[in-house]
Amino acid sequence: MKKYLLGLLVLTLLVPHATWAQKRKPIDAQATPETRALYKNLRKLSKRHTLFGHQHATEYGHGWAGEPDRSDVKSVTGSHPAVIGVDFSGFSGRSPEAIRQDREALRQNVVDTYNRGGVTTVAWHFPNPVSGGGFYWKDSVSLPAVRYLIPGGQAHETYKEILRTIGDWAHSVRGADGQLVPVIFRPYHEFDGGWFWWGKPHCTREEFIALWRFTVSYLRDSLQVHNFLYAFSPDNNFHTQAEFLERYPGDEWVDMVGMDNYADLGRDRYAVDTAALKLRVVSDYARKAGKLAAFTETGLESIPDSTWWTGTLLKAMRTHRLRLAYVLVWRNDIRSPTHYYAPFPGHLSVPNFMKFYDDRYTLFEKDLKNIYGKKR
Repeated sequence: MKKYLLGLLVLTLLVPHATWAQKRKPIDAQATPETRALYKNLRKLSKRHTLFGHQHATEYGHGWAGEPDRSDVKSVTGSHPAVIGVDFSGFSGRSPEAIRQDREALRQNVVDTYNRGGVTTVAWHFPNPVSGGGFYWKDSVSLPAVRYLIPGGQAHETYKEILRTIGDWAHSVRGADGQLVPVIFRPYHEFDGGWFWWGKPHCTREEFIALWRFTVSYLRDSLQVHNFLYAFSPDNNFHTQAEFLERYPGDEWVDMVGMDNYADLGRDRYAVDTAALKLRVVSDYARKAGKLAAFTETGLESIPDSTWWTGTLLKAMRTHRLRLAYVLVWRNDIRSPTHYYAPFPGHLSVPNFMKFYDDRYTLFEKDLKNIYGKKR
C-alpha cells in the first residue's frame, strides 16, 4: 500500500510538470529544429531581455529603398533591429508576375535576416479577396469576407489557393545552412477594431475563430508548413484577461500572444500606466498558458518626443515584471517627411534611442547569439 501511495504521489507530481513542459513548445509537433530552438530561446531571453524590432526595416527607410544590408536603425546604432517585420500583402490581389516578384524579394529578405542571425515576423495586410476596398473596411465597397472564406463559404476554395501561395513560399525560404527559415506569422492582427475587413464589427466570434483555426490547420497539416510560429495580436481594446481572450482560438492554435498599442503611448494620449497594465495581461496569460508574449506593434509617428524611447516605451515595458519576446515599431516611409517610427541619422530622438539601445534590457541583431541553435 505504501508503494502504491508513493507511486500515486510521484505520478501526481509529474503529470502537471509534463503538461507544463508540453505547453512550452510550438503548437506544431513537427516544427523544424530551428523553429523549436527559436521558440525556446525567445522564451529564455524574455526572462531578462526584449528584442527590438522594426517593420520593413531592411526593405526601405527614410528617403531610401532597396540598398543591401541597410536599415535606418543600423545607420544610427551600427546594428540592424533584432526582429525584422515583413508582410504577405503582395501575395494576392495582383498579377501573377507581380506576386512572383514580391515572393522572391520577400524570400531573399527573410533569408538574409536568418543568415545574419536575426528574426523575422510576418504580418498580413490581406486585400479583401471577395470585394474591393483592399485590406481596410470601406463602407458600401467592402464585403464581410470572413464568412466567405471559412469552410462552407463561397470563397473557401479561393482562400485555399491563396494559402497555397504562402505555403509554397514557406517551403522556399532556406538559409545558407540549407535549413528552412523560421518565421513568426501574425495574421488578422488588430481584429478587435473595425478598420480591417476581418475586424470585430464584420464577423462573429465563431466565424473569426473558425478562420484562424482553418488557416493554421491548412498551412500546418495540409500544406506541411513546419517553420511557422503563430502569433495572436488584437489591438489594445481590452483591460482584462477575459476581454483579451474574447476571440482567442485556443491554446492549441497559438504560439505567441501579443498586443498592438499606439493609442496609449502618445498617438491619442500618454497613458503609460494603462499600456503597462495591458502588457501585463498579455505577459501573465503567456506565462500561465506556456506561450510566448510580445509587444507586436507600437510607435509614435515622427517621434516628436525626444525622450520617447526611454521615457515612454521602455517605461511601459518595465513598469511590471513582464516577459516579452520582442517589441516592434512601425515602418519608416520612403517619401513621407513625417511617416516614420524609428530614428534615422540626425533625428532629434537619436541620443535617447542610443540610451534605449545601450540598455541591457533591449537586444538588437548584434546581440543575438545562435538564436536558432539548441544551446545558449
